[in-house]
Amino acid sequence: MTAQTASLAGLDLRAEIDRLRKERNAVILAHYYQRPEIQDLADYIGDSLELSRKAAATDADVIAFCGVRFMAETAKILSPAKTVILPDMDAGCSLEDSCPPDKFKAFREAHPDHIALTYINCSTEVKALSDVIVTSSSAETILAGIPPEQKIIFGPDRHLGGYLNRKFGRDMLLWPGVCIVHEAFSETELIKLKAQHPGAPVAAHPECPPHIIDHADYVGSTSGILNYARTTPAQTLIVATEPHIIHQMQLAMPDKLFIGAPGADGNCNCNICPYMALNTLEKLYLALRDLTPVVQIEEELRLAAKKSLDAMLALASGTVGLGDLGAR
Repeated sequence: MTAQTASLAGLDLRAEIDRLRKERNAVILAHYYQRPEIQDLADYIGDSLELSRKAAATDADVIAFCGVRFMAETAKILSPAKTVILPDMDAGCSLEDSCPPDKFKAFREAHPDHIALTYINCSTEVKALSDVIVTSSSAETILAGIPPEQKIIFGPDRHLGGYLNRKFGRDMLLWPGVCIVHEAFSETELIKLKAQHPGAPVAAHPECPPHIIDHADYVGSTSGILNYARTTPAQTLIVATEPHIIHQMQLAMPDKLFIGAPGADGNCNCNICPYMALNTLEKLYLALRDLTPVVQIEEELRLAAKKSLDAMLALASGTVGLGDLGAR
């Protein structure tokens, strides 16, 4: 126990967080991959961009983002006048880490005839170097609207990019990043689990590798998987994404059985995101109390990154085409 943790002994953290939420005029956001106790006290629970857009629409002065660093940065991009805090600034992302801005810039310059369609799981600097940002829920709609002759770089997730290539018959040039959580699922153990629960569908996130996707009855974003769980008549569902989303499934559908897809050791403990796990109630309390760690982005960089996010929203709405936006 650290001295700082010891100093919090005896505090009713939930009550103190509620008090500070009111005092700071703060909105608390929790990604589906957060621990249940954080999800249970959040004002909004959801996917990263959805949360940032909801927070931007509030009159809150402070955004406490219980997620990872790129998510909090996205909130700051969309809400520059609000104070954005992240309970633990070390909460990073393997996909972001796999794509350093200087190397991505060089990669773009080596392929000047390609546009950069970039997954939102990346740094602000990489967003600023991209033409269009996509989420796992918007990627298919946006790619379907891009002419087949247009050459595309897709990064940083090669599994999501490969899934899109196969589904749409494209040949996007893929950055070689992976999510360490979705990479950890075992095909052998998944086959065993399916045999134990015959007829149970598998819902998988498109960040999973192909050998897991091939066994899926549904492939989609975290919010898409949650909606599938609501609509499938199946009473048992195998879930191939970070297992903390199962908390929301159990709350919404207590009569159904949800089973996390296993890792190589036959359980899903290795599939808990270590970065998401860095956020705790204690750290959230301290962040609200001290308004730190705070996310800061230089304005020129913020505007450059916002341009690629705005392009995604415009293309996903169907109101404009790629030609209307231009490329970098």
